[in-house]
Amino acid sequence: MSRQKRYWTVVSVILIWLGVLLTGCTLEGWEMAGERSGNASLPSEAEGEGELRVLFLDVGQGASQLLISPSGYTMLIDAGNNDKEDEMLRYLEAYGIRHLDLVIGTHPDADHIGGLDRVIDQLDIGEVYMPKIQSNTKTFESLLTSIRDKGLKVKTAKAGLELTWDEQVQVKMLAPATVTDDNNNMSAVVKVTYRDTSFLLTGDAESESERVMLESGANLRADVLLVGHHGSKSSTTARFLNAVKPKYAIIQVGDNSYGHPTKTILGRLAKQKVEVYRNDLQGTVEIVSDGQGYQIMTER
Repeated sequence: MSRQKRYWTVVSVILIWLGVLLTGCTLEGWEMAGERSGNASLPSEAEGEGELRVLFLDVGQGASQLLISPSGYTMLIDAGNNDKEDEMLRYLEAYGIRHLDLVIGTHPDADHIGGLDRVIDQLDIGEVYMPKIQSNTKTFESLLTSIRDKGLKVKTAKAGLELTWDEQVQVKMLAPATVTDDNNNMSAVVKVTYRDTSFLLTGDAESESERVMLESGANLRADVLLVGHHGSKSSTTARFLNAVKPKYAIIQVGDNSYGHPTKTILGRLAKQKVEVYRNDLQGTVEIVSDGQGYQIMTER
């Protein structure tokens, strides 16, 4: 290197250090600032602390609920139909979910468990609960295969169970309380209580299961109700609705030929002055509880 080039190199280094000293920074400070900048888009550890998030995912004419506890534990109840498998994985990736502490398949119908096999294949799974009812469909067989291949065992979903999840949140199963060969009335019904707030998630439970729950003396009172069977008139009887007394109702529904949700159920909810949210109209619905009140956000 020539003497002139060495001179300008030394001058450049001196000017850089002068700039550092004048701004009061250090090289260590630059590295720290760079790290903070790189993580600026990531949530802090404290963000969302003390909140329970319940997401009613828009999976069309099907059902799926993703729950994230105040301590960060996760639960997935159902996963939509077979054609929603990739969409379910995208949802979970978008919410940063790589591990599910609890997975509940409410009953063997494809529009509820169709996407669960791929979810179990792709994610780290804790415990799996399903009611003790069989189905000879390929969808059900595929789910059992995924569970077996992952080295998991199915625990029986039934009334009276209190699931271990987050010590701040109570998770109780209220149904099925009796054994029947009807898939819908064997639906796992889950009540989630966080301090003064509560959610009743009913799968496709119909009037017979509702009657048994009422007669069992279980505390059905809940602020948020997942309307049974996508708003079919076979569910959400007036007596059941009177016992739950919800402030908010979620109807997981998409384009369908069944007439869901029916005018009967919408009228019944309106009469009780329940605020209704629907996946077909508002997309994914997220309800955040701080233990005392709710914040409700919709996709559209």
